[in-house]
Amino acid sequence: MMLFQFFCRRRVLLPALVWMVSPWMAWGASCCGGGGDSTLILPKEAATMISLSAGWERYDGFWDNTGKYLADPEDSNLNQTRLTTGLAYRLAPRWQGSLSIPYVMNDNRYAGETSRSQGLGDTSLGLWYENFDNTMCVYKVDSLADLMPAVYLGAALTLPTGKSPYGKSKSSFDVTGRGFYRLDANLLVEKTIYPITVSIQTTYGTHMQRPVNQEYGRYVEPYQKKLGDRFQVTYLAGYTYFMDNLDTLTLNLTWTDLREKEASINGNKEPASDMAKKSAGGSLAWATMNKDWVVTGGFSQALKAAGGGRNFPVTETISLGVRYVDF
Repeated sequence: MMLFQFFCRRRVLLPALVWMVSPWMAWGASCCGGGGDSTLILPKEAATMISLSAGWERYDGFWDNTGKYLADPEDSNLNQTRLTTGLAYRLAPRWQGSLSIPYVMNDNRYAGETSRSQGLGDTSLGLWYENFDNTMCVYKVDSLADLMPAVYLGAALTLPTGKSPYGKSKSSFDVTGRGFYRLDANLLVEKTIYPITVSIQTTYGTHMQRPVNQEYGRYVEPYQKKLGDRFQVTYLAGYTYFMDNLDTLTLNLTWTDLREKEASINGNKEPASDMAKKSAGGSLAWATMNKDWVVTGGFSQALKAAGGGRNFPVTETISLGVRYVDF
């Protein structure tokens, strides 16, 4: 029972962490319009983009507060499915905005106890500024200018539209969101010299403090809570193959390191509430010659090895996405 309670406390933090804080899972486009795994970003010459994606996530044990991996009890099967709709819109030649809305379905069996729930996840609003006027992808390097990367500066606001522990959810297995507003500052640096693409994306986020008077549908003595600041970095390396009809296949490999500091209650730090997670992933994307249609499939695996995480479930995720870009 103690292990069950321990895991529940950690899994409360999970929904927004595994997906919403990993913006590269939104199947966005690179500045070239190919099959990049960057965040929900329009290609340089595009006006709008609609993105639909589905992800199937399986939980396989967790890391404790010391970073030690612990397996789930026998007769456990923990799964979460996310259907995400994304929209990106060009506001000005160098400015674009985005909206991402997930629908979450939980299907869990833990130590013989079964539960199912579904509902909206936490919504994300994004704003990006491009520091370049022309597409920065090149086929060969003729000058120093050809080595300049595409640089994006962004901000994102997470809205607590999902079911959180601080409302009417009956248990941690019903949760579809974290229940907090969060403001992120983003930096994306990307360079393509065909057929190779490399990028790095960093995100620093801070949660807004909120009052709490309910926990899992039960009223408690009111208090103020604030989740810890978080930092995430994702490295990407990709290779693009041009087919005879000029459609493309792009293979991407990613490495992500996510860390979140301790939460606080009434200004006092909550012990053992900090989190960390390292994961590796890959994806394959097909894009039409005109880059208006892109279909992507991917896989992400959190590390089970020592040092792979702390206070966080170990997950593996299979994802499929399709997007249409209007130029």
